[in-house]
Amino acid sequence: MKASMIDILVCPFDKQTLTLKIFAKDLEGAIIEGLFTCPHCQRYYPIVQGIPIMTPDEYREPALEKPILKRWEGQLDGYKVRNFQLEESSQSKQADEPL
Repeated sequence: MKASMIDILVCPFDKQTLTLKIFAKDLEGAIIEGLFTCPHCQRYYPIVQGIPIMTPDEYREPALEKPILKRWEGQLDGYKVRNFQLEESSQSKQADEPL
């Protein structure tokens, strides 16, 4: 994914501007792995092999995203994943679901 596309993507649910955390780039600077997040609804959208996955929740497959998120969990700045959203990890363990 080229960095020039970042400014044109918004959250599909609430049309808010997304934030981006980059995990890997190729030699030309294209984003290979990363994570878009919506500060408003807290939904996340992974970038996998250069492709942002921005489908509605009902069409997403948690089992397919699990290995990717597991690899990035140390870089999520204290957040955990739950129902395609990021939550602060300080919440009770009952609310957390494993990646």
